[in-house]
Amino acid sequence: MKIHEFQAKEIFRQYGIPTLTGGVAKSANDADKVARELDSAVVVVKSQVHLGGRGKGRFLEHGEDGPGGVKVVTNKDDVKGLAEKMLGSTLKTIQGQEKVETLYIESGCDIANELYVAVVLDRQTCRPMIMASTEGGMDIEEVAEHTPEKILRESVDPIYGLHGYQARRLAYALGMEGKTAKKGAALFSKLSKLFIELDADMAEVNPLVITGSGDVVALDAKMSFDENALYRHKDLVEKYNTHGGMDPAEIEASEQGLSYVKLDGNIGCLVNGAGLAMATMDIIKHEGASPANFLDVGGGANEQRVTAAFRIILKDPNVKAILINIFGGIVLCDMIAKGVLAAVKAVGLEVPLVVRLEGTNSAQGRKILDESELSILSATSMEDAAKKVVASLKG
Repeated sequence: MKIHEFQAKEIFRQYGIPTLTGGVAKSANDADKVARELDSAVVVVKSQVHLGGRGKGRFLEHGEDGPGGVKVVTNKDDVKGLAEKMLGSTLKTIQGQEKVETLYIESGCDIANELYVAVVLDRQTCRPMIMASTEGGMDIEEVAEHTPEKILRESVDPIYGLHGYQARRLAYALGMEGKTAKKGAALFSKLSKLFIELDADMAEVNPLVITGSGDVVALDAKMSFDENALYRHKDLVEKYNTHGGMDPAEIEASEQGLSYVKLDGNIGCLVNGAGLAMATMDIIKHEGASPANFLDVGGGANEQRVTAAFRIILKDPNVKAILINIFGGIVLCDMIAKGVLAAVKAVGLEVPLVVRLEGTNSAQGRKILDESELSILSATSMEDAAKKVVASLKG
């Protein structure tokens, strides 16, 4: 689960992590009002999207001459007009594109230095890890590729948290001194604590700034949470769950209890079981085509789920054929066959459909499909299914 910057900063403040004063705006009038209430001659207008690289991004509706996703304003009279351009427009960055529905209007500050810090899960050690760099404000992937020696790392004890000596070591390595180093070390410890207590899978500040007066402030904030642990944080789900950055089809699939990920191929896949789904995508690639999606209907597949799965697959205009690959264990193949027939009639299928049923009641299931009046190709094996669905693309 991803959340917006203004939401992450609300959490940061609860943990004592310094941020600048700001307010949320969903209209140009709101933006103007928030800006005028801020005790700062300089304000920053920030698009609230679940994308990185906002500052370098551009709005599709306004082109290169339009504003970027983050804009520094020195005259508050300009905020309203700027907000009118940004709200409702689609921001495109290196990570994708998203419609801007919310702005965060924030005070400016005296920036002396920009740093980078984040807590992520280190899958090699199965522990949280705090990363920091002097290259704040840049894409950390670019830093990692070209100057990996500039990324500092400290493993975080999941029980104790970040040790004091580790936090101080990071602060000194980043060039902090005196009271600034003390403030930086405190911030690193609080960010690590937040990460562990809230079951986050990322807590990032880019940039983390040192002001002219030596304060350490989170100028940006990005957070996402481990969906497998959200049952422990129902308050966060109720307050922040906006399906941030998810494809509409993925949202619908989640609501239907389906596991769906959109891909860039043209063969829709409907499979039960994640392993079988992966194998199905592999064999489609092996036969020279590409899957349009990963879709696992799970062990509790029924007519309603199959119909929902068909609707989701067909929302992708790139889908030119569909492959159903079911191994009947708990799921009965004859029940799946009936569900397929009902789904085909319900959605008005206009692309080739190949079905492979194996396992419990598979013979009955294949008989149901073969005796139907619908144009469905039956397959006897995964290889047979893949060959038939790929061939169907060629007519």
